[in-house]
Amino acid sequence: MPPLKKSLPIGMETFTDILTQNMYYVDKTNFISDLLENKSTINHFTRPRRFGKTLNMDMLRTFFELDHDHTIFQNLNISQNNSLCTSHMGKYPVISLSLKGVINTTFSGARYMLSTCLAEEFRRHDYLSNSPHISVIEKIKFEQYCKMDIEPIEPDDSLRFLSILLNKYHTQKVIVLIDEYDVPLDKAHQYGYYDEMISLIRNTLSQVLKTNNSLFFAVLTGCLRISKESVFTRLNNMKVFSVADVMFAQYFGFTDKEVRDMLDYYNISDKYEETGLWYNGYSFGLTKVYNPWDVLNHCYELLTNPYASPKSYWINTSGNDIIRHLISIAKATTKDEIERLISGEIITKKLNTELTYRELYDSVENIWSVLYMTGYLTHASLPSTDTFELVIPNESVRKIFRIQIYEWFKEYAGKDFSKLDNFCMMFRNGDAEGVQNAFTDYLTLFARSPLPLREGMNCAIFIT
Repeated sequence: MPPLKKSLPIGMETFTDILTQNMYYVDKTNFISDLLENKSTINHFTRPRRFGKTLNMDMLRTFFELDHDHTIFQNLNISQNNSLCTSHMGKYPVISLSLKGVINTTFSGARYMLSTCLAEEFRRHDYLSNSPHISVIEKIKFEQYCKMDIEPIEPDDSLRFLSILLNKYHTQKVIVLIDEYDVPLDKAHQYGYYDEMISLIRNTLSQVLKTNNSLFFAVLTGCLRISKESVFTRLNNMKVFSVADVMFAQYFGFTDKEVRDMLDYYNISDKYEETGLWYNGYSFGLTKVYNPWDVLNHCYELLTNPYASPKSYWINTSGNDIIRHLISIAKATTKDEIERLISGEIITKKLNTELTYRELYDSVENIWSVLYMTGYLTHASLPSTDTFELVIPNESVRKIFRIQIYEWFKEYAGKDFSKLDNFCMMFRNGDAEGVQNAFTDYLTLFARSPLPLREGMNCAIFIT
């Protein structure tokens, strides 16, 4: 009887669970050696949602952190680098924090959720409270931070303070991992408390990242590349690796070989062509990658139903509030360019990849930068300037454009149809004065959004 195939780790982001529960793992452990070889003090990776950022961060924590079962790395690629494993595996205290859950409609609520995350990380290192290397005053402060989600104290200095204590206890510098740091800023901008949240996040992160003698290095991930001026003020030791950068491109998303190997393993290699058509095509630097969330879900469905058709699984996993707002203020030319993209054309745009949330809505043209950074568009060739040739990467995303983004255009174009119906009725009733007044109002509306007028003009021409 043939051995049972490994399970597909759909939605799983804990490295140890995947390795110990006999699940299929696409080996990205060489990311560790490349990071050590090419790292800056602060390394910031920006990738779209569901491209493996969180799993990679947990892999880094598991590899570097003390007191783990590191035998799970024995058969992985990184194990071939004996000297690196001997020097670095299990040698460091690690601060690991995810901000993806810091979401609330008010600043006080979001601040409380951030405090809760910080308190949980302090409690993960609760052995420090019994350390002979830490002063009584430091122990009292540590215990206050451990219950930060109960007692309202300032979180600003928390991570720097924790790194100092860990360095004292272990006599080893600390690695700091911050996952999805931009989620609280996204929600703060959406709900109107951006200034307060940007100050809180800036103070909390800059304290631990800037001139901290207890820091070995830090890795941060996010979806958007938020300008250094906005969050990382005066941090000159940070290197950003975006979707346009060549270095580390193969470690987020699945490469063609990795997808071929997966399909072969599950005996569905005959689905290679359709899998590529639907889920390949993203360009990260010079590397073509597949959307891993789509690939895993498609493989799962094929294993339960060999006749399953490809779907766009990614459509409901990515935040789209920013995109929707930009579409609500878009011009008719933007809609035409979306139509060109859907038909398979390339459009050329100058992008701003260092936006702040405050600047997002300054220009409708920012929609192209956001669509590019969030994975709805990719570059057709690696640009040498800030001018990009943009294209829809695959059929999965093309379907999203057809059934979601284009529908949003229609929604905002047609949101004033009640007035349009009255306007058309006035023509039928011969109400010249009403037509004149309504048409004046409608021209005012047109000045703000040209899309409704096109619909209105078509109706007026038909009536006459």
